[in-house]
Amino acid sequence: MIKQRRALRGAFALAVAAGVAVSALTGTGTSQADGADQAELRRILNRLTTVDGGPGALLHLRDQHGSTVLTSGVADVSSQAPVLRDSRFRIGSMTKPFVAVVVLQLVGEHRVSLDAPVERYLPGVLRGDGEAGRKITVRRLLQHTSGVPDYLAYLNPQEILKDPLAHRDTRDLVDIALAHPPVFAPGTGWSYSNTDYLLAGMLIEKVTGHTWGEEIQQRVITPLGLRETSVPEDASAIPGPHPRGYVRPGRDAPLIDLTAFNPSVAGPSGGMVSSGGDVDRFLGALLGGGLLRPAQLREMMRTRPTGAPDGRAYGLGLESRPLPCGGLYWGHGGDIFGYETASGATVGGGQATVMVNLDPGGSDAQSDDMKTAVQTALCQGRSTASQ
Repeated sequence: MIKQRRALRGAFALAVAAGVAVSALTGTGTSQADGADQAELRRILNRLTTVDGGPGALLHLRDQHGSTVLTSGVADVSSQAPVLRDSRFRIGSMTKPFVAVVVLQLVGEHRVSLDAPVERYLPGVLRGDGEAGRKITVRRLLQHTSGVPDYLAYLNPQEILKDPLAHRDTRDLVDIALAHPPVFAPGTGWSYSNTDYLLAGMLIEKVTGHTWGEEIQQRVITPLGLRETSVPEDASAIPGPHPRGYVRPGRDAPLIDLTAFNPSVAGPSGGMVSSGGDVDRFLGALLGGGLLRPAQLREMMRTRPTGAPDGRAYGLGLESRPLPCGGLYWGHGGDIFGYETASGATVGGGQATVMVNLDPGGSDAQSDDMKTAVQTALCQGRSTASQ
């Protein structure tokens, strides 16, 4: 959800100081990966909670041999409680693939057309955009080629912190974005916009008559048995065991506990809660053809370049990146108050999800090491599978 999170640091007021301590690195699971394979992953997780400054970290790896969970640091800087292997956490923009799956299922049911204008399903919502508004298609929403501004660029985080439990209406958030000029003409560029997925959630609700969260529950969560995944809507608490979520307003500033807040400020752009195991199971089912018909899965995986130096390309709610060991992996990242996540999976291979309970306020190194953890896990899983 939160893009350019480090630029938001200055907006946060300082709170009571809290130190960051690191507990012993632990690992549990049923994978047959040997100690040498896990040593590098343990080293990366240890770096996340020492050099990089995160309070705690968790990595869930799932492959043909089973699953492995590694943790480092603490779930609570006050009690020094360790990060639990079955922890739930806010997944931020990892919500977007769930939303995209529902839209693509509706496409497969001939209830939505990818290349139809959004105006067909949400008449009047994109008012003021004139001809450009009529050229914004469903596909362009899901692929961030709509040119619709990102509402987070115009939402003051101080307003959220003044009343973190307040409900934010999705339409009001969309209107914040639409009060500003388009970033580019529809289809002529690429720019990540959380507003695109607010609109996608509104489209789901208009077409189905149910909330976007109810549709995800019925179409994805329940069929896959994702018992640690939920769409909290207005609920400020995270159900089940979970680490505290922290933000750091400045480089040497004390941590602020923002575990509890109303996720309606993120909504379908980033409001879900899940776990490493459930996210991995979701990605495995998605890439394995268990959620979409072949035609819709192909559309989801038709990417366009984003201009990122690491070769990232974006499909329909799903991004691809090159693996250091060759080939591509698929997934998404997530940033939301208190938590940063990164997830990836290979077609016919394993899945990996990593979480750190600090965001915004994490360093560039934190994000880089999280990506490295996912890539290392997937490459090691591939190596093990080939033996």
